[in-house]
Amino acid sequence: MSTRRAHLKGLLGVAAAGALPRALQAAVGDDIPPEGIARGIRHVSYSDQGGRPDGVQVMLHRGHLYVGHMFSDGVTVLDARDPRALKPLNFFTTAPNTRTHHLQVAEGLMLLANGANIVRMQSYDSTRGYFENALADSLTNRQPFRAGLSVFDIDTNPAKPREIAFLEMPGIGINRLWWTGGRYAYVSAHFDGFTDHILCIVDLANVTRPEIVSRWWLPGQHIAGGETPQGTFDAWHLHHAMRCGDQLWAGCFMAGLRVIDISDIAKPRTVGAYNYHPPIIDPTHTVLRVPHRLGGHDVAVAIDEAHGRHHGQIPAGMWLFDVSEVANIRPLGHFQMSEIDTPWARKGGRFGAHQFQEHIEGALVYCTWFSGGLRVVDIGDPTAPQEVAWFIPEPCGGQATPQTNDVEVDARGLVYIIDRHCGFDIVERTP
Repeated sequence: MSTRRAHLKGLLGVAAAGALPRALQAAVGDDIPPEGIARGIRHVSYSDQGGRPDGVQVMLHRGHLYVGHMFSDGVTVLDARDPRALKPLNFFTTAPNTRTHHLQVAEGLMLLANGANIVRMQSYDSTRGYFENALADSLTNRQPFRAGLSVFDIDTNPAKPREIAFLEMPGIGINRLWWTGGRYAYVSAHFDGFTDHILCIVDLANVTRPEIVSRWWLPGQHIAGGETPQGTFDAWHLHHAMRCGDQLWAGCFMAGLRVIDISDIAKPRTVGAYNYHPPIIDPTHTVLRVPHRLGGHDVAVAIDEAHGRHHGQIPAGMWLFDVSEVANIRPLGHFQMSEIDTPWARKGGRFGAHQFQEHIEGALVYCTWFSGGLRVVDIGDPTAPQEVAWFIPEPCGGQATPQTNDVEVDARGLVYIIDRHCGFDIVERTP
């Protein structure tokens, strides 16, 4: 039995003893899947990623899954042609001390983030120390690493990716990137001379020789250029940006969200902004414009990332905005879940929102909620988002709570939810 599943008897015992919160018992009823607790979700399979259960990003291409790891400094490849019988095939690294936690796949290629394993190299004794210092200054245990963008051929042999290009980006490296095919990739990278991650747009017209065509940053980030920081270092930066039409939608942590016009790819410029910090204390993580109207509105979805919080503070949640005029963004709705909706909200670990799937094709948003697991939210009426299904895996890996981190939904409707300590589960909606 896997590490995650070894806790099964205890989970079922808790449920049978009526120890789950009353609201959760009512929602679950007697239908408790062996792999977790759920409503409107059916479990398909689980993987510990070949014995490396840490991970951030999982993506599917030609029946193979590619997992970028949080701590293991590499990528795992799995055969997923039968999603109920996943088979680890390969694990590879790009360089020592180099975290390759985020990746994108399309058109027979994989783009892979390379950057410092900051978990291994940092040493702060307080959260305040981390947030009030430049990221580069936090690498007190600095070791050699690789920083930049790798391009891999995954078409010739999906089980054995072959690096065909590397674009060096001097600095700390890449946090996230977004690319669904086509000529340009949108990368969040920490360059030398900047306080933290900024946007760089990479031209892939020649995939063996990618090149940066433009950069964009928040005012105050370019300290080497004489700018004065406008916010605490790690809290004032680009997390990542995703494209819709000729605009990029960017989550910028404590600077809120930004809309970046890229009709001239060489000159990205800010055309919209909205910041709800304060009073909200959790940073803006991911933003994406919905490519179709909902409830008579042009809508963007934004989700925050749960950090540390205190009793009485609102947990990180998901926002819906009217973006009919990007120069005048207005809030429409907000989705939140209560601590009583998960048995693990107050048992350590993070509780609150983190990430949604990075493509929205209908009215459903699949989003991760750390110890709240996976939440499926109908935003057809953006002024009143409604939860329609959820799945909470059991904790493992010595963690007191599940920490559902990222989510991907494939063309078949299979949902991949990944825990940075426990591998990933594949689930699907029930009829």
